[in-house]
Amino acid sequence: MDALINLLPELWTATGETLYIVAATLFFGGIGGLIVGLGLYLTRGGSILDNKPVFVVLNVLVNVIRPIPFIIFLAAAQPLARAVTGSGIGNDAIIFTISLAASFAMARIVEQNLLTVTPGVIDAARSVGAGPVRIIFTVLLPEALGPLILGFTFIFVALVDMSAVAGFVGGGGLGNFALQYGYRQYEPVVTWAAVLLIIILVQLVQFLGNSLARKALRR
Repeated sequence: MDALINLLPELWTATGETLYIVAATLFFGGIGGLIVGLGLYLTRGGSILDNKPVFVVLNVLVNVIRPIPFIIFLAAAQPLARAVTGSGIGNDAIIFTISLAASFAMARIVEQNLLTVTPGVIDAARSVGAGPVRIIFTVLLPEALGPLILGFTFIFVALVDMSAVAGFVGGGGLGNFALQYGYRQYEPVVTWAAVLLIIILVQLVQFLGNSLARKALRR
């Protein structure tokens, strides 16, 4: 317990780093996932922008990258992260790598949630002359908003997990804190303090996501 008390400043710093990493990756990965997911939905057979070659390429990319265990993806993407951020380790490299991995995970969730939108709603919009852009922003995304919020909430939990794993390659945050000051120093109290903060963070975001989704579904 004394070790934990002495490490409280580092614990709060690590918590802030985790929040920063997860927020940044949720933003960049969310944008990437939304773009790729929309591409999958829009270009599939019979959809608004039916384009089989584009759909096949996007579908293969998602199917190849999404199943790769993150710890392996982290190592495999390190040269690309170094080329983009100037370093293969540290928070900037971690944010880039997690955002890249999250984009493909989110893409499939976005696609699946968009498929829940009733086709008749899309057909009605097309029948009155609405173009693809208008349909996307005034019909498709609003109709799928509730499920999308739940999907992004689910991804948030995965991002927290990824940020913890990133502690093995020099990333900051609670994962690195638990590894450096808990596991390696044989201080289980320190490790469990980090675990408890992660649980609280996930529960708060899950509660917020569920509340927002319920409001969106009642519209």
